[in-house]
Amino acid sequence: MTKQAENVIVGISIGDLNGIGTEVLLKTFEDARMLEFCTPVIFGNFKVLSFIKKTFQLTCNLHGIDTLEQLVIGKINVLNIWKEGVNVDFGKNDETVGKYAIKSFTEAVAALKDNKIDVLVTAPINKYNIQSEDFKFPGHTDYLDQELEGDALMFMVQGDLRVGLLTDHIPVNEVSSHLTEELIRKKILTINTSLKKDFKINKPKIAVLGVNPHSGDNGVIGKEDDVVVKPALKKLFEEGVMVFGPYSADSFFGSGQYEKYDAVIAAYHDQGLIPFKTLSFGNGVNYTAGLEGIRTSPDHGTGYDIAGKGVADNNSFKEAVYLAIDVYHSRQEYAELTKNPLKIREKQEESKKYS
Repeated sequence: MTKQAENVIVGISIGDLNGIGTEVLLKTFEDARMLEFCTPVIFGNFKVLSFIKKTFQLTCNLHGIDTLEQLVIGKINVLNIWKEGVNVDFGKNDETVGKYAIKSFTEAVAALKDNKIDVLVTAPINKYNIQSEDFKFPGHTDYLDQELEGDALMFMVQGDLRVGLLTDHIPVNEVSSHLTEELIRKKILTINTSLKKDFKINKPKIAVLGVNPHSGDNGVIGKEDDVVVKPALKKLFEEGVMVFGPYSADSFFGSGQYEKYDAVIAAYHDQGLIPFKTLSFGNGVNYTAGLEGIRTSPDHGTGYDIAGKGVADNNSFKEAVYLAIDVYHSRQEYAELTKNPLKIREKQEESKKYS
């Protein structure tokens, strides 16, 4: 395998075969221009992907390989990680299909760890049918946190709109018990570093949303914002992190306040994702910040209700590929800059001119 300088190797896990994941990924690479700057390698099975391609009457040319050493730059490579046939039944929840989704994902993560692929893009899984004795994780992010160095953080991205979470896939009634000054500090520092390293923002400005309605109204509607959140933000600000809040979440997005910041951190899943998806649905990307490896995914699920109908929109998946590649190049540039502190200073001075 001879890699061209600008051609990024994009590993792709297939997700739930009965959902829309394989449809949107194949539609993405129908555009031959994608292959000019990246080379996909789909962790799955050539026969299955060929069947799905034929089902949707797609014209992209698939190239089957049995090892990553056989990968061909500029082709849509399908790495055969199993040989047996799989029954694809669009829209059906199937435990067997769930096992293949996880096999694809874990093999792709292993390749990412071994630097055999540059970035990873994951198609949607069904969090219910993936559970087994060998895989007991709520989803992709928790497994990545175990396997890759760093601290995983769900970071939703669409252009300049970036929303991170203090807590993600936990019940609402457990949110308060999970929030500590230590957790808040860790998450904010992770996002601050990601904005610099992955998004080329030299002095990030970060907004934090309050846990309670009206950020607790000085303790009238809950004490978490005053007792836990504010002290954590104060200490970080004193250390030079440009973090602000907590802001009342109900009007923050509607008033356009989010546009003043490089990232917004929500206290829990729906507080952040409802406004994010309202503003960007179909174009957003789920990026796992804070890890050594780069992983993105589309901002939608398996789409069982439209699976097999050929109507799934691939824009979010395409944006996930674009973001993974952008972050890859940003990290390369950041690594070069950190070798030369003078270059960093020059960048900071340059950014001041436009701030």
